[in-house]
Amino acid sequence: MGLRHEEHLADLLRPLGVYDLRPGTINRGELAAYGGQLDRRREELEDTAREMSLATAQGFGLERVEELLPYRPVCTTAQERRAALAALLRISGDSFTPRAINDTLRGCGLNARAEETGRPGYVRVLFPEVAGIPQGFEGLRAIIEEILPCHLDITYVFWYNTWGMVAQRHPTWGHAMGTGLSWYGVATEHDGVWEEAGLV
Repeated sequence: MGLRHEEHLADLLRPLGVYDLRPGTINRGELAAYGGQLDRRREELEDTAREMSLATAQGFGLERVEELLPYRPVCTTAQERRAALAALLRISGDSFTPRAINDTLRGCGLNARAEETGRPGYVRVLFPEVAGIPQGFEGLRAIIEEILPCHLDITYVFWYNTWGMVAQRHPTWGHAMGTGLSWYGVATEHDGVWEEAGLV
């Protein structure tokens, strides 16, 4: 924190030679009281300065920005929240290209990708690293539809493991059943094989 305010005040008064500034004296006690108050105000100002910048905010600064939005980004850490809010704040009249929209989706912590279909006004949204319907899909859908332009017709595309993908993990049905997974669990588990399916 640097020089404490008590010491700083004592250094300012010492050249006058009229104050007894030794520890334990009345004058020093008064400076300690003033210095303590100034130290606390400085800490408050440093906290406020940190929270006023989206690049450094950790607590109430992020909460205040999130209160301006209809939905909170799907993030947990302060760093992820800062990136998501920055992505949302970058949205402007020029932010409706596929690249800009996908940057915003990623910035919001959404594992989703929007693609043009070749038909004007129609897009599809994929969840490349999530087999099946993503957990909390209704919440994700609400956020995606806030980001995508409202005039677009959106088709959500979900994928499941193919027989070939299941066979790469489980050579026999007995092996698959031995994992304790349900049929849906077998159809949706992944360990990077989705990259081979061209879903990245």
